Amino acid sequence: MKFIKVIIAFLIITLAPVALLAQELSGKLRLNQVQIIGSHNSYKQRIDTALFAQLMKRDSTRFKGLDYAHLPISQQLDLGLRQLEIDVYADVNGGKYAKPMGLKLTGASATVYDSNHVMESKGFKVLHVQDLDFRSSCARLMDCLNELQSWSNNHPNHLPIFITFNTKMDTIPLPGFVRPEAFTSEIFDLLDQEFVVGLGKDKIFAPDNLRGKFDDLPTAIQQKGWPTINESKGKFVLILDEGLARRKTYLEGHPGLKNRMMFTTNAAPTESDAAIMVLNSSIENFNKIQEMVKLGFIVRTRADADTWTARKNDYTSFEKAKASGAQIISTDYYIKSQTFSSTYEVHFEGNTYQRINPLISTIPAGKKSLHR
Repeated sequence: MKFIKVIIAFLIITLAPVALLAQELSGKLRLNQVQIIGSHNSYKQRIDTALFAQLMKRDSTRFKGLDYAHLPISQQLDLGLRQLEIDVYADVNGGKYAKPMGLKLTGASATVYDSNHVMESKGFKVLHVQDLDFRSSCARLMDCLNELQSWSNNHPNHLPIFITFNTKMDTIPLPGFVRPEAFTSEIFDLLDQEFVVGLGKDKIFAPDNLRGKFDDLPTAIQQKGWPTINESKGKFVLILDEGLARRKTYLEGHPGLKNRMMFTTNAAPTESDAAIMVLNSSIENFNKIQEMVKLGFIVRTRADADTWTARKNDYTSFEKAKASGAQIISTDYYIKSQTFSSTYEVHFEGNTYQRINPLISTIPAGKKSLHR
């Protein structure tokens, strides 16, 4: 018996996911009481080599920030990452992003980029910057969603996966560059429908699930709290990470996010849709992150940005992110850089990407005051 206890203790110490799993099975740990590491622009592949060389000649300081790439999404989840970020472009009629201007600049054929012609199809597309940084491990949003659903079905007890979405509309004011479609309320309706089709509504932990019988999301967080890990295993939490204008558009006809699939970000703590915050600078926003976490909100911050942190092997931002209690820490470097030499690599102790939140003892499950 003593030997068995020693083996169990060894496993708990050396395999952090096992320790977390034990907490999950106890039914006591809530969704806002874990801390996870995830990836930024999770779909991104390395920018076209010839195009990148041209861009670097024009502005090496600016374009160095594009020099990173990610493993396929399923491989990231296999490692233990439980947060992803996906950039989405509307393409109602299809073909808008099938022939990137960047390839024309290098003399390459578009068929080299889209040999299967998937970019000609109608529906949302996934890429970083139109015409320039367009290579993706899942070029269509539906491809990403199908991959996620398949992985989830094969790992039904997984910790909930948070996915932040940026809805891209920025234009590049140069001749020949694509002008993205606007995200109207109707386009957002189509996006929500795509989530339901691609993932399955039963796999989405939506704002309605958090709100329950309460009038708004902050009240639900105060009175009930986030669900336990047991209650939300195998789910996806979808997040629209946009500013005020697009947030308002998404809320049109859906007060407090009723019947919407995504949570919004950065509402004031007393607004009806307040639940998840994005505060990207863990250094500048350290105190605010802690304040929001202690109020029961879920916060996403970043460990690094634009390759510079990794190039300098600077862990300051990551250490602040861990200490802040932000539940989601996003990085481009859950493994070392594959595009330039650096030892920078982000993970928790024991090479894990999930752990109990360091502020767990200061976050009661419910009955919090938002000082209305």
